[in-house]
Amino acid sequence: MSKQAAPQRELTSIWTPANIVTCVRIVFIPIFMLFALGEGELLGLGRAAESLVAFVLYVALSLTDKVDGNLARSRGEITNFGKFLDPIADKLLVFSALLVFLDHGLISTWVVFIILIREFLVSALRMIASAVGVVIAADQLGKAKTAVTMVAICGYLLTECLLAFGAPGADMLGTISWALMIAAVVLTVVSGIQYFWNCRDVVFRI
Repeated sequence: MSKQAAPQRELTSIWTPANIVTCVRIVFIPIFMLFALGEGELLGLGRAAESLVAFVLYVALSLTDKVDGNLARSRGEITNFGKFLDPIADKLLVFSALLVFLDHGLISTWVVFIILIREFLVSALRMIASAVGVVIAADQLGKAKTAVTMVAICGYLLTECLLAFGAPGADMLGTISWALMIAAVVLTVVSGIQYFWNCRDVVFRI
């Protein structure tokens, strides 16, 4: 049985626990990039330690993706600020890692471009739909795309970590992560097309 959301409370501030979690997630994204790019020399860490911190931090930030939404619903503290900020935090988290991988030469520029253009188009679609009173919720295909993308990213980060420590299994994990990223790109394209097909009446409305 699914949990019911708590009745919406009258709020006097946007700084609810859920929104604070979202803001903390955004603040820590540049810190993740600092370690993932190997620019943590000021802390006196070696590359192995930096890659480990980057991996652990990214996994922790990924796990908080559901925390803020669950907090908002369970406490009846859903705000427009949260609705605006949460998807931005999710996209920043994904693209921060993709930019790191691009810098390290681990993925193609086309991977980043395809994922980026899909996010722009779907965001624009949601804005158009919202203007006519239609809410476009994430469907199962879109959720699968997000899940596969996050797993692929964590796989790449763990591969970098294993390589830095000289641990076995890095090559195999790197191949698996590459395959997952290709699957994520395919799901990105297919789910984007599905969104537009399902909302064709909104897009082509006169």
